[in-house]
Amino acid sequence: MKKTVIASILFAALSAPAAAQVTVGDPWVRATVPQQKATGAFMSITAAKGARLVDAKSPVAGVVEIHEMAMENNIMKMRAIPGLELPAGKAVELKPGGYHVMLMDLKEQMKEGQSVPITLVVEDKDKKRETVEVKAMVRPLTSGAKKGHTHH
Repeated sequence: MKKTVIASILFAALSAPAAAQVTVGDPWVRATVPQQKATGAFMSITAAKGARLVDAKSPVAGVVEIHEMAMENNIMKMRAIPGLELPAGKAVELKPGGYHVMLMDLKEQMKEGQSVPITLVVEDKDKKRETVEVKAMVRPLTSGAKKGHTHH
């Protein structure tokens, strides 16, 4: 009987983290000015077994989307994407000028030092979803801006 209980506990413990096992590093949101209705959230995301970021939510925004910045005919364009691949064990950077989480229809001004809750929805190869709760600190408007020479 004891062996069965121990085996069941071990199986449950080992099978629970079988999902994507996602870690998030250095999450932050760019501050806004009064009446500004959109801003970006940035972070590093690593999935131990490979996965896909498929959705994001936050109570501070009416609309939250995964976005990419890409050059098209020598013009930088931003657009929503259906998901972002998270290769196994490789950190994917969400940063200004690249992939990011767009917070739109903001319900309040994002002020420096504020903590913004964001829920990331990640899907593994078997289409199983898990959520990752993130607390992103609001940084000054100039955060992430490149200093000196920039590429256009």
